[in-house]
Amino acid sequence: MQEKPTVRPPQRQRPLSALRCLSAALLVAAAFGAAADPLAPTARWSAYTAGRAGTPPMGWSSWNAFGTDIDEAKILGSARRIVDSGLAASGYRYINIDDGWALRRRQPDGRLVIRPDRFPSTAGGSTFRPFTDKLHAMGLKAGIYSDLGRNTCSQAYSGGDADLPQGTVLEREVGLYGHIDQDIALYFGDWGFDFIKVDGCGLRAYGADSPKVRTGAYRALAPVLDLQSVSRSDIPAVQAEFAEINRALQRSNPDGDYLLSLCVWGAADVRAWGKNFGNISRTSDDITPSWARMLTNFDSAVRRELYAHPGSWNDPDMLYIGKGDFDAGHLVEARSHFALWAMLNAPLMIGADLRTMAQPLMDIVGNTDIIALNQDAAGNQATLAYDADDLQILVKPLASGQKAVAIFNRGLAPIAADLTAAQLKLRQNAPVTLTDLWSREKTTFTGETKVMVAPRETRIFRVDGARLLADGVYLSEQPGNVNPAVDGVVWPQADPSIFRSSAGWTGTKGAGERPMYSGWGGARADSTPYGQVLQVAGKPYSAGLGVLANSRLEVRNQGYRKFTVQAGVDDSAQARQQAVTFMIYGDGKLLAQSRAVRWNEPVQAMNVDVTGVKLLELVARSASAPGGQLPVVWGEAALLSPVRPD
Repeated sequence: MQEKPTVRPPQRQRPLSALRCLSAALLVAAAFGAAADPLAPTARWSAYTAGRAGTPPMGWSSWNAFGTDIDEAKILGSARRIVDSGLAASGYRYINIDDGWALRRRQPDGRLVIRPDRFPSTAGGSTFRPFTDKLHAMGLKAGIYSDLGRNTCSQAYSGGDADLPQGTVLEREVGLYGHIDQDIALYFGDWGFDFIKVDGCGLRAYGADSPKVRTGAYRALAPVLDLQSVSRSDIPAVQAEFAEINRALQRSNPDGDYLLSLCVWGAADVRAWGKNFGNISRTSDDITPSWARMLTNFDSAVRRELYAHPGSWNDPDMLYIGKGDFDAGHLVEARSHFALWAMLNAPLMIGADLRTMAQPLMDIVGNTDIIALNQDAAGNQATLAYDADDLQILVKPLASGQKAVAIFNRGLAPIAADLTAAQLKLRQNAPVTLTDLWSREKTTFTGETKVMVAPRETRIFRVDGARLLADGVYLSEQPGNVNPAVDGVVWPQADPSIFRSSAGWTGTKGAGERPMYSGWGGARADSTPYGQVLQVAGKPYSAGLGVLANSRLEVRNQGYRKFTVQAGVDDSAQARQQAVTFMIYGDGKLLAQSRAVRWNEPVQAMNVDVTGVKLLELVARSASAPGGQLPVVWGEAALLSPVRPD
């Protein structure tokens, strides 16, 4: 179980604060009572490990198919098809009720009441237990929806009241705010749920000036979340509420059998700190059944490979296979959507009405070879081996020692893509075998090959070959074991690398979607924080970790005896007079330290015995601030010489 946070609930009386001059990681450290010096070794893996998400969760959610127009028959009908089709046997287990289930909050005791007309098994709306018992009897798990605030997203943005909570102002306050312990105990104790999605509209849409508050329909709650601008979000307040939810979950689930989904749509720099507070964390606003919107959501997660680990995954939102650009008339796009989500280690949550979903689409989401990549025990999100606006190559190391590769054509013309052994970190003089995971055809090449990729197509393969490091692994090959506990980001900035799709929730009114998802400058595998090739004093590194100075990376050592690295200041650094000292800690003890180095100075080579060490911590410390101008390189960082059984 994760250590219990020691934060206080957010104080709503104060106005929305400006972002402090702290990185998101520092804010997390403060929220959880960590040491005053965030770069000091802790000998503890700090990413979230509570709950049950050793692999990305799989299942179905009601929202994409039905919105708030939900009922028991629709949900159980989709659950039945998951079982009957064999999808449940392939790992699809969670059946999640989204917004629209609550009728009111009973007064004066505050107990939630279910819409009895939509859920007849609930004994007049008093309990979901008969419903969750049905799902459990089918071998499935049950999920429920709530909000951080007093009210939900549908209450804020729905055009009508037909599916919304009814009654007085207080009775219509069905969110968690002010009722966290009561509601969590109800959901997981009395009602038997296993999963909770916690939305954030209640902390965003109910300011004193909002139309629905001005009419008296809802009480005002000062906004602490702003999707458009991280500088207008009160990050500690949002984190504090999630910390309180975690404490309630621990009290209501002593066996730890639960799953917490954070849904603040990439706002408040959550792409940096969500990994510390929940099992899955949304990296963007809602997906729609549009190719362009899929690109936006994909981009919000694809360069965050070091921010996802077993227990805590990036969530670019649900699969929209079954509608629009991903329906049965667009099988190429549907296959791409599924393959990309699998490579990202995203939750595989189907959003279609499964009762009527066409068999070719069922075959896509049921592809067991691709599901196996998503559910691989190593927990490595794919990294970008090649990155261009029209073509990307993603590589995912697997627990077996094999790899997966996806070649994604984002554009409108066919591309003859060059795939090289070097991109796969395999030997160029040894044969490489590709197994196509759609057709199961095998091809073999040595050195490099060409792969034809149609417009909007993703070619996806399992790869066998001789690894470049025969006796070890580069850290950039195992992002699931590397956690940027402190990534050096001082002032979170909007990420300009994310595709900006048109026609979102407001159509094309206004000035268009501007960069709004912070995270630019975060830690990366085989790349600088700002997307450049790793390079120190003119020497490029094809393998390594790029991060800003004043950072601390946690690395789990799974039985290796040596750690080697060449560390230095990246050539792209603008703060060229600032010195950086590199330190390597093992289980909290200093193992090696470099001299202070500056821009254009040679790398510092370090070779450390890590026999028996469980957790390495790589610290790049600069006496000068800020770190935003000072990217550093842990070049060719590798764990070598595994301990082998006798």
